[in-house]
Amino acid sequence: MRKVALPTLLAAGIAAAAITTSSQAFAYGEGDFFTRVGVAKVDPKSDNGEILGGVDVNVDSETNFAFTLGYRFHDKMGVELLAALPFKHDLQVEGVTDGSTKHLPPTLTLQYYPLGGTDARVQPYIGAGINYTRFSDEKTDIGASLELDDSWGAAGQVGVDLLIDDNWALNAAAWYIDIDADAKVGGADAGTVEIDPVVVMAGISYRF
Repeated sequence: MRKVALPTLLAAGIAAAAITTSSQAFAYGEGDFFTRVGVAKVDPKSDNGEILGGVDVNVDSETNFAFTLGYRFHDKMGVELLAALPFKHDLQVEGVTDGSTKHLPPTLTLQYYPLGGTDARVQPYIGAGINYTRFSDEKTDIGASLELDDSWGAAGQVGVDLLIDDNWALNAAAWYIDIDADAKVGGADAGTVEIDPVVVMAGISYRF
């Protein structure tokens, strides 16, 4: 079962920001370009579907460096692109084979900032958008070829910036991403792998 990491991060961050509240104005809003950099964990759901006529598939979680680029075109609205180094996941096809795959999950979201345009040090946001996931380097330990088709799916996002000064902030964010990949084993259609992960990221944010 997944640990509820993001609410804990958000609560801790809000409490810390409340303690360090300042009268300084941060002009947080329209016209800002920003990047967020940190460590992200891709945590697939517990039931990853079936292939080969009913054999369960399990996809392990993985942690790696990730970053985003974004732009605020309105005090309360913006867009953000999530990118990362390739994530490598171990796969288990129950009783048949173990394997692995790498993937890149660029995700574009349209964001809403309810406190945008104010001098609040705590700036939460939510977003919705689309994900494209490209798989590569699929392998099995029995020598049979494994192919996972690229995936398009919806994505949802929640996050918070805890402003330090005019440029820097602490950041915590999470995405839910719909990733379903058709699988081929030995060149034959084998079913669908349903990854559908929660991606949790913690790091820093810099506004230009």
